[in-house]
Amino acid sequence: MKIKPSFLFALLLASVGLVSCIDANETDEVILEKDIKAIAEYLEANPLVNVKEFTDPTSGVKIIWQEVSKSGIKSENGDTLRLDYTGKLLSNKVFDTSIESIAKANGIFATGRNYIPLKFPLGRGLLIPGFEYGAAQMEEGDKATVLIPSVYGYGNNSSGDIPPHSPLIFELNLIDVKDGPQN
Repeated sequence: MKIKPSFLFALLLASVGLVSCIDANETDEVILEKDIKAIAEYLEANPLVNVKEFTDPTSGVKIIWQEVSKSGIKSENGDTLRLDYTGKLLSNKVFDTSIESIAKANGIFATGRNYIPLKFPLGRGLLIPGFEYGAAQMEEGDKATVLIPSVYGYGNNSSGDIPPHSPLIFELNLIDVKDGPQN
């Protein structure tokens, strides 16, 4: 039996039409709900010291402060933040850190890398959205854990040891906030 090219073309168009009917937002909503549930289960199994807590109702990003400095020094878009961080998966596997001792203890130490606090201008989109959002909620001197649904992390992409659709945990220590961009 010979298949006509016009039939194959029609079948291809029908397939594309069917796939385009899938609502991407609905998929993101399902993933977000799944991630929020996974984060809640993580916190139930791994309680954190909690002196203050905030959950963004739209993004599901959860911030749990271990130390509140009460410095009153908050950041604004364009300010330069300097902070130490440790990034983990919900399995508690550390995938990145600015702290050499933590890198060594978790088998991710890289020779030649400078383990120094991360310095970045807030609001420029240089980091994943959940990380920037969490850091922006902190005051200079605060220590907090930010739990990020995958949609506000790397989404359906992988990055190094981070698989697609992975909720992330970042332990942050906001060392200082400087007005405007810094070198």
